[in-house]
Amino acid sequence: MQNLTLLDGQKFQITIQRLCRQLIENHNDFSNTVLIGIQPRGIYLAKRVAEELRKILPDKNILQGDLDITFYRDDFRRRESQLVPNQTKIDFIIEGKKVIMMDDVLWTGRTIRAAMDAMQAFGRPEKIELLALVDRRYSRHIPVSADYVGIEVDSIASQKVVVSWKDTDGEDKIVLVSEVQE
Repeated sequence: MQNLTLLDGQKFQITIQRLCRQLIENHNDFSNTVLIGIQPRGIYLAKRVAEELRKILPDKNILQGDLDITFYRDDFRRRESQLVPNQTKIDFIIEGKKVIMMDDVLWTGRTIRAAMDAMQAFGRPEKIELLALVDRRYSRHIPVSADYVGIEVDSIASQKVVVSWKDTDGEDKIVLVSEVQE
């Protein structure tokens, strides 16, 4: 395996802060906007963005939730191993709200499609936007694009993008993993 670090340390934090500033520019006081992290790894991004927004806008109520898409995935029945469901934690109404869905890596678009299906159980949002920390361009199976992107990566199908979070993995880091051909 060959690892190439794409983003870490201070640059990682600056990228999160830049995304927050873009959100503030478009959503102002967040009075009609909610943040939804897509399970499993998008929840870390949503929590980090919510924390940063609360620092920047301490007097605003930033609503953030977690969305489990396990049973909405189009590969749910195709897997050899059984999927273990995560837990949805949305304790607010999304009906008529602007929803910013967040995922760590946007690749084929299938996760986003599943998330939009799963979100319908919580109401009809006024608008849905997508924030992705990493956009793996040129690999979509479904026509999905992010409104907010941390970094863009051109990669091939055999490569993998791994996002590590300080809270759970010990450091903030984005790595492109490639198998070495002999």
